[in-house]
Amino acid sequence: MDEFLRSAGEWWALLWPHLAAWSVIGLSVAASAHAILVKRDTRSTIGWVGLIWLSPVFGALIYFFLGVNRIRSRASQLRAGIARTTFETRAAVPGPERVREAIGGDSAPLRSLATLVGRVTGRPLLDGNAIEPLDGGDEAYPEMLAAIDSARRSVALSSYIFDNDPTGRLFAEALGRAVARGVQVRVLIDGIGSTYSFPPITRRLASQGVRVARFLPASVPIYFPYANLRNHRKIMVVDGGIGFTGGLNIRDGCWLAHQPRHPVRDMHFRLQGPVVANLLEVFTEDWLFAAEEKLTGPAWAADLTPAGTTIARGIRYGPDDPDIGRIKLVLVGALTSAQRSVRIMTPYFLPDDAICQALDVAAARGVQVDIVLPEQNNLALVGWASTALLWQVLGRGCNVWLSPPPFEHTKLMVVDAAWAMFGSGNWDDRSMRLNFEFNVETYDREVAGGLDRRIAGVIARSRRRTLAEVDARSLPIRLRDGIAKLFSPYL
Repeated sequence: MDEFLRSAGEWWALLWPHLAAWSVIGLSVAASAHAILVKRDTRSTIGWVGLIWLSPVFGALIYFFLGVNRIRSRASQLRAGIARTTFETRAAVPGPERVREAIGGDSAPLRSLATLVGRVTGRPLLDGNAIEPLDGGDEAYPEMLAAIDSARRSVALSSYIFDNDPTGRLFAEALGRAVARGVQVRVLIDGIGSTYSFPPITRRLASQGVRVARFLPASVPIYFPYANLRNHRKIMVVDGGIGFTGGLNIRDGCWLAHQPRHPVRDMHFRLQGPVVANLLEVFTEDWLFAAEEKLTGPAWAADLTPAGTTIARGIRYGPDDPDIGRIKLVLVGALTSAQRSVRIMTPYFLPDDAICQALDVAAARGVQVDIVLPEQNNLALVGWASTALLWQVLGRGCNVWLSPPPFEHTKLMVVDAAWAMFGSGNWDDRSMRLNFEFNVETYDREVAGGLDRRIAGVIARSRRRTLAEVDARSLPIRLRDGIAKLFSPYL
């Protein structure tokens, strides 16, 4: 027996290095194969494969934890079985003559953009809408509260942040009054956004008899702005025919007349007409996912009654989409369509190389590209990372403007003062890839021209940021900003 054990030990001593070596090789081959098959960016693929082979075992483990994109697969798994809600809107789809009148002939640049967005979203353009821009909470909140008080059938409200503060309590009371009148009310708040104030507004809403749900609640610190899979959409629909959407959360900081400690300037929009059905479709899907309740019946029917002459379309996107880059296609398409001007307002500007190149190409073609960012960002890390990549657009002729306080949270894009897009999405990977967002595009020269003039007004009181200024940053600041930029895909 001793001789047998001795022989077995000697055999194992000779065998285990070979087994370990083949295991390492197998692990590296498997990780490399996954990177080659899944990663679409060649440079990213080369970098991961190099790390995997140059750092055996360690490289493969790093790739497993950081390189594998679990966000999209998790989103798809979470939302599996949630059927798309689609209202019958064919009666509101504009005919060829109406499209030609509003957008231009077959060769018009915006016609190709309309075709692109239609194919990307799978939704048609809808005619007969009225869109009213609202300047911040000072204009939007009274309109929204009045709409809730006039509701007869239903109120659907979705917000990323819904604070338990004076403004939030005004909304809770109005929603409670609607419930008392027999109106069906549903309120959806993001699981992270609901924790921005304590105690959360959900308790007060529930005490008013309001059906409230949280979207993917998570056990994280109270303030955690970098969590993934957040419902960043801001949508309110009253009686299926009056809609509100844009970038405005529900919190006192957005009501400037209240003189809040941390003021935020923003824009929201009041919509009437068939496009409101797009808002209600998205809310219905999100509510079914979060509350496991399907909203059906007359109370939740879309009202397609024409209310104006604006052609518009909703653009929903999120990490559960089969074509996860849909909003990037829309942005690139809009930049490609531009003939004279592109004006952009966003609080968070962290576009990838493809978007930067599209901005640069537009500027190189002679298009005036103006990008308006806040002078002081409310998320320091995002501000640092954004500064580190500004050279990519400043060096090619784009103009960057820094708006003075209060913090500008508005999200707008206007092309040639003829096409506009507004909503909840920012120009960063978090909005384009990691969170659930909703925008609206409109082909209305009066609406787009008004928004273009609004951005021009902000530019008039803003400070221009130059490439020389960015290059003149001290070495410690450039190093700080460069390190922050490394995290830009997750900020």
